[in-house]
Amino acid sequence: MTYAFPPGGLPGQNENPEGTAVFTEAYAVIPANTQRDIVTSFLPGWNGMRMWVLARPLTGFAETFAQYAVELSPGGGCADPEPDREAQAAIFVAFGEVRLSIGGARQTLTAGHFAFIPAGAHWEIWNTSDAPCGYHWIRKRYNRIESLNPLEAFVIHESDITATPMPDSNGAWATQRFFDPFDMRYDFHANIVTFQPGGRIPFAETHVMEHGLYVLQGTARYLLNKDWVEVGPGDFMWLRAFCPQACIATGDEPFRYLLYKDVNRHVSLDLGGPRQ
Repeated sequence: MTYAFPPGGLPGQNENPEGTAVFTEAYAVIPANTQRDIVTSFLPGWNGMRMWVLARPLTGFAETFAQYAVELSPGGGCADPEPDREAQAAIFVAFGEVRLSIGGARQTLTAGHFAFIPAGAHWEIWNTSDAPCGYHWIRKRYNRIESLNPLEAFVIHESDITATPMPDSNGAWATQRFFDPFDMRYDFHANIVTFQPGGRIPFAETHVMEHGLYVLQGTARYLLNKDWVEVGPGDFMWLRAFCPQACIATGDEPFRYLLYKDVNRHVSLDLGGPRQ
């Protein structure tokens, strides 16, 4: 299995600068070919690291989460990655291998591994190999419910999760869920959604969840609000709550994306406030 990641580098001077990036009040598309060396970010306390910030809380943009694509050089990493003690983390490795330590327990993650790190946990992440590695990092402040048991960290490989077909799709549309959808402790989900060639979302979904979608493999035509856009490996899409969406997988290989969505909390009655 392959998992797309920002290409870095810089396009040739003969490339058309117009591109296909889109930024609207309802959705955004950040194509892979815009994820280049000159748009990387760096953080204090890290060694041998650069990252692409794909989503961040911003007026008229993402409200509930931030999403990074992080590249580590050999020996790169950080002993205390998260400065916000209310922030949870979801890590999905795209290539190479990283050593993740959560509360002192160490584990080596390779391409396809997913890790959940609850808010307040101490964790470290390092590239101990002799080759670069890359992973996706989703951050969200935990919307705590005191009556629920504390969350626990876990690590799993996506190949160990059985895909659940959507009803009446004959397996052409299926989801691998990293979280138990009925466990109310979690206030967000991360899934891998797969469409076989020709598979589709057969109606324009319109719902309260905010979405971040990073295309891991394949191509599709994707409906975002009123617009059909062509997307492929490494493209990132952000959809605000209630933005209509649909999908038709194209090409001759599966279309797969890593999906974020906020779930399992009441809607706040304060404009722009968190759901409780």
